[in-house]
Amino acid sequence: MQARAKLICDMSGAVRIREFHIDDYDAAVRLWRRVEGVEIAEGDSREDLARYLLRNPGLSRVAEDGANMVGAALCGHDGRRGLIYHLAVEPAYQQQGLGRGLVEECLDALRPLGLKRVLILVAADNALGRSFWRRSGWEDIPGAVVMGIDLAESDDRDSELRDREEKKK
Repeated sequence: MQARAKLICDMSGAVRIREFHIDDYDAAVRLWRRVEGVEIAEGDSREDLARYLLRNPGLSRVAEDGANMVGAALCGHDGRRGLIYHLAVEPAYQQQGLGRGLVEECLDALRPLGLKRVLILVAADNALGRSFWRRSGWEDIPGAVVMGIDLAESDDRDSELRDREEKKK
């Protein structure tokens, strides 16, 4: 996929949107920590994100004003559905269309892959985030509840169960 950059003009000049590279990791983490509603959790280490970017080349985006990262979005897919994570825009740059610009760039990158739907995860207590997504045309999925399991814990539980079964024999 050919790298491309998009310019969005705002009051401070031109903000450039381009592909997210692993070298952007530290600046992205600083941004995510400053933006309300973005949670950094397991799976967000530099190594995990490098693996994610390799699996989903050319899909994630950053926005820069000069040398400063002012927006970021992780974007990928599982072969059936697209997923957007960690959309964040520097508070001083919010309400200027930059979040929508990042999302549109992600969606434009996913469309050629033949995916029919894109999903996001928004914390139930993130009213600002939920409002943004709804204004942008996204919908709640009634009846859907996000669930998860940590693989290391799952492996530990499986090992404990096997040990118990062995002791019974």
